Amino acid sequence: MALRNALMAALLDGEASGYDLAKGFDASVANFWMATPQQLYRELERMEADGLIAARVVEQERRPNKRLFSLTDAGLAAVHAYTAELPSRPSTIRDELMVKVQSVDAGDAAAVRAAVAERMEWARAKLARYERLRARLLDGRTEEQHLAEAERIGPYLTLQRGMAFEQENIRWGETALRVLEQRSAVRR
Repeated sequence: MALRNALMAALLDGEASGYDLAKGFDASVANFWMATPQQLYRELERMEADGLIAARVVEQERRPNKRLFSLTDAGLAAVHAYTAELPSRPSTIRDELMVKVQSVDAGDAAAVRAAVAERMEWARAKLARYERLRARLLDGRTEEQHLAEAERIGPYLTLQRGMAFEQENIRWGETALRVLEQRSAVRR
């Protein structure tokens, strides 16, 4: 999947500045796609040159002018074409922590335990952000009401996937720490 597809998905919510997209990426799209602000800005330039988005300048006092981006008809058509492509390839996991865990028997078990614990804290923090976002999306409604009434359901469905991913990271971390601690106690 190209970064441009993730940016077009983010722009489905409406016009946004590059700063807003970078900030919002962390709260919405980041549960399935990561990018640095520099990557986002470079891709926005290319997308504008390709006619997928349009930009307008908003003049501001006491701050630099900002550019707001929105999808063009060509961008909407590209979103439609992208979603129609088959098949979607499964994601590839490249996780340095998993390499460390794989190597724990010959490595520094205490450092690996600390890395697992740190990953769990990151997962808990991310899950808390996702839960706050979920509460904002639901806005006092039940999940069923939201799904029946919301203009767009994609953001909610991807949020649910991100929450499940972080919950599983926490469950796995708890198991891994328990096993590593037991192993360490036996070897003492």
